[in-house]
Amino acid sequence: MEKDNKLKNKNVKTYTSDMVQAIESDKGGLIKKIIHEEEAHEAEKVNLSPSSKRNRLFMLISFLLIFLAFIILLFLAFSSKNLNTVPVAQQFTSIIFADQTDFKAIDGLNKDQIFSTILNQVANTDIKAGGVEGIYLTENKKVIGFKEFITLLKTNFSMDQINLVSDNFLLGALNSVAKPVASTDGSTLPTDKNTKTLDKGLFILLKVRSFTDIFPVMQVWEDKMLYDLSSLFKVNISPDTNYLFTKDWEDGVVSNKNARILRDKNGNIVLMYVFLNDSSLLITNSEAATNEVILRLNSSQIKK
Repeated sequence: MEKDNKLKNKNVKTYTSDMVQAIESDKGGLIKKIIHEEEAHEAEKVNLSPSSKRNRLFMLISFLLIFLAFIILLFLAFSSKNLNTVPVAQQFTSIIFADQTDFKAIDGLNKDQIFSTILNQVANTDIKAGGVEGIYLTENKKVIGFKEFITLLKTNFSMDQINLVSDNFLLGALNSVAKPVASTDGSTLPTDKNTKTLDKGLFILLKVRSFTDIFPVMQVWEDKMLYDLSSLFKVNISPDTNYLFTKDWEDGVVSNKNARILRDKNGNIVLMYVFLNDSSLLITNSEAATNEVILRLNSSQIKK
């Protein structure tokens, strides 16, 4: 028994000696590394702890930023209706090339005032002879389309068929040199050689779905077209012109294009609509304007 105790004490003494020797011989070795990592781990736990001063400060700042963002969102939600926006002009594509483009505001104007605005612009245009001026009417700083134009004028055009006409239309005028005026004896009246007499040919150019679709619609409108557009094309309503409002329109050819024409008793064109191609329709009383629009329309199609 005593022998066993002596052997056990010898083993303990040997293990203790080995541990002391291992620690003394571990110069910056594994044991020191383990102790260092444990200390670093403890320091990291302190840094990540919510109870640390730095982390409490970060949390406070985060809550403040979230609250501020929430207040800003509420402000934008309730004040968005009162924000002033910059109006953007409606985009448009001119059907033909125009030498000059003008925009005329017609906010709050009635039919007669709209016609007067257009005619004043045409009369005072400064485009060169042979030039075309495009006139765009605007409401609330936006260009109005054909549907709104027809509605504002309170015309008799069939609104059930308005979808057959593109909203993009052109109201324009040709500044052409007028033909010399002949006297009663057939001679030409004298004019100032330094003065050019200009004839303003007004026109409305429409893009339509097809000739087949729009032709019956235009025929129905013939009965009221002159009444609807008389002021625009300067046809005065008087006892001398009353017959024109009941006169039948006739088939005709203008610039080699099919047309429906209303003529006075002297054979002069009062108003007409010309089918320039399967999808282009021109309303005017000017043959010169018809010729120029055809040239420019063909030119634009070639470029495309």
